[in-house]
Amino acid sequence: MPTYVYRGLNSGETFEVRQRITDAALTSNPATGEPVTRVIQAAGIVFKGSGFYVTDSRKGSAGDGRSSTASIPSAASKRSTSSEPSAATSQTAASKPSAD
Repeated sequence: MPTYVYRGLNSGETFEVRQRITDAALTSNPATGEPVTRVIQAAGIVFKGSGFYVTDSRKGSAGDGRSSTASIPSAASKRSTSSEPSAATSQTAASKPSAD
């Protein structure tokens, strides 16, 4: 059963009551008879498991292999592995004077 928080309209005193979802909200404090209103609170949500992005939850620690940089490819993996010379190499060779 959920726990609901109520606040007294006159005193500002808060208290918690476990109620069913289908139960009507309280209109008065059962102990004092003071009129009350239900306080809306944010629910805490934690995303766990492998089906979420790193930014959906807190950052993983270094020991669990879920660091935020683990999925970013490094500069070495971006390099071309083809046998053709790069544009910079061709340009350097072309700018050197020949020894004719």
